[in-house]
Amino acid sequence: MDSLDRKILAELQQDGRLTVTELAARVQLSVSPCHRRLRDLERAGAIRGYRAVVDPAALGLDFSALVFATLRWEDPDTVTAFEGAVTAIPNVLQAQRLFGEPDYLLRVVATDLTAFQQLYDHELARLPGVQRLTSTLVMKHVVDDRPLPA
Repeated sequence: MDSLDRKILAELQQDGRLTVTELAARVQLSVSPCHRRLRDLERAGAIRGYRAVVDPAALGLDFSALVFATLRWEDPDTVTAFEGAVTAIPNVLQAQRLFGEPDYLLRVVATDLTAFQQLYDHELARLPGVQRLTSTLVMKHVVDDRPLPA
């Protein structure tokens, strides 16, 4: 990946709806080579997809929490079962496996505290292999969905 590819990625992170013509102009490249580079970046997996970034509040999801999960055992079956179950919960926006304790960090959204409490009791606490859950409520998003540095 060279500096031109990085410029293309930076521009697309700012505006994924750019046409190839607009993108080519922004990175100072003609359309055909820009299009070829774009397709190469997509095929290589550097660009994983295109989507709209939706404001959670527009969907009534004004409540956000970070949930730390510690598993009883970390054998492959438990890890696979836990990760599969977490993937099936739409309110979990991110799930990251960590080194050390806790084992996982989950970013969860809900409409309000009551909805979060129900999600916590009926889904999160029942995830396979969970020994302990610890939650902290998000007061404010200071940096959110920032583009990757180019």
